[in-house]
Amino acid sequence: MNERSTPAERSGDRQDPDADNAQRPDVDGAPRPDAEGGARPDAGDGAPRLGPRPIERPAVDPSIADVFGRPGGVEGGFAAPRNGSVSSARTTLVAPPPAALASAFGRPDPSAPALQRPENGAQHDGQHDGTFWDENAERDPWRDPDSAAALGPPAGPPTRTGSSVRGEGARLSLREVLFGRRVDPRALIALAAIAVLVGAAGGLVGRVTAEGADGLTDPDPTITQSVQARERPPGSVADIARRTVPAVVSFEIRVGDEGGGGSGVIIDPAGYVLTNNHVVAPAAEASGAQIEAVFHDGTRTGAQIVGRDPKTDLAVVKVEVANPVVATIGSSGELAVGDGVIAIGSPLGLAGTVTEGIVSAVNRPVRLDGAGTDTNAVIDAVQTDAAINPGNSGGPLVDSTGAVVGINTAIRSLGMGEGGSIGLGFAIPIDDARGIAEELIRGGAVTHAEIGINARSVSDGTTDGAQVQNVQQGGAAEAAGIAEGDVIVRLADRPIAGADELVVAYREHNPGDTVEVELIREGRPLTVSVVLASD
Repeated sequence: MNERSTPAERSGDRQDPDADNAQRPDVDGAPRPDAEGGARPDAGDGAPRLGPRPIERPAVDPSIADVFGRPGGVEGGFAAPRNGSVSSARTTLVAPPPAALASAFGRPDPSAPALQRPENGAQHDGQHDGTFWDENAERDPWRDPDSAAALGPPAGPPTRTGSSVRGEGARLSLREVLFGRRVDPRALIALAAIAVLVGAAGGLVGRVTAEGADGLTDPDPTITQSVQARERPPGSVADIARRTVPAVVSFEIRVGDEGGGGSGVIIDPAGYVLTNNHVVAPAAEASGAQIEAVFHDGTRTGAQIVGRDPKTDLAVVKVEVANPVVATIGSSGELAVGDGVIAIGSPLGLAGTVTEGIVSAVNRPVRLDGAGTDTNAVIDAVQTDAAINPGNSGGPLVDSTGAVVGINTAIRSLGMGEGGSIGLGFAIPIDDARGIAEELIRGGAVTHAEIGINARSVSDGTTDGAQVQNVQQGGAAEAAGIAEGDVIVRLADRPIAGADELVVAYREHNPGDTVEVELIREGRPLTVSVVLASD
């Protein structure tokens, strides 16, 4: 069937229906039906034709009309009517643009002079500008709007024709550089010459710098000369220390949560160690206390107390050790003031400490402070200026031959409590300590001579002595007729200058010995014989 329907017309393009539908030929040349939809004969073949359907105008939603409807104040369509027809209704478009926008973006005035050069290279205003365009401008694709797009090389600096970028070459070894003929010999010679010049310049700068520094020192200094000598000859401190230190031990004593320490010297191959009573007294008076001996090589072993003598502040301890190094026992009676001595011990816990000094005095009566222990001793000490500090107690004082001549026991200090050494150290003479140690090893206790008096030191400006304060009933002094108030000035061969010296004088003898005692009674000298008793 060759019939076609005509689409609905727009409201703004509506014309006379009779004029529009009157015998309009269809695509195939057949007349269209009339406007009422009924069939009417065609002028050509007389075949009936259907008229157009009535226009259906569905209701428009208000929200859609607000979005897509005609703007306010505008009548008609936005475009010209179809088929060049002119609508009877007035068509009003948007308002004209402002003058500034029209001047900036509007079409140029046709009467204004053109910016492009006139055709055929004609001159403008009598001048020819050869830089605006050239003779090949017509063939320039950038000026031809009909030219096709073409791919070209990436943007960048132009590369030279016939040249390529060289990559990094292989590195040459020294052998290849020198003998492989890979480098021009002239380049090698030039490089060597540059190296020589740089070295010469550096040497010159160094010489100038060194010569400038020589002005700060003496160009011809005098240096002391050293000669070959034996550093540790026999009898030197180093030699004595090497031979004696292995015979010295350190004691570590633990009593509950408290601890203490001191020193000692091995005097017998069976392991007997001589030390001070105040060193081991805390362990002897407390249950569960432990005494540990530490040798110079770090070996540790337990120790047991053999015996103590609080009146001389001496004690003997035994250690279980095989083949110990035993110290050589000397003689304190041969010491003289000024003799060199060495103190060895563990001051402040520093084991194997060696200090050197001289004998400052002999037969110096010193009463010991036995605070915290049962020590109540007066010793006839050897005084030395060798540094002695807490912890040296019980250690040996040796002479220049390495023999033990005393047991370091006490110090005199200016400070309160435990003071440091100020060059006043005191040692128990080994002649006294040897006899006490032998008795302690044999029986564990020592008996001493006793005179049976209490005395105090006095002086009348010309004579010093020990004044008797009281006489013990039944004692040796009472039996000899010594009375209170008498001043003792000599006992046997020893002058008495004070009460402490009286004690050390009669303890030098044995119980039962008879000694002559010189005294002054009411200004008159008197000599009596006293048979010493036992304590």
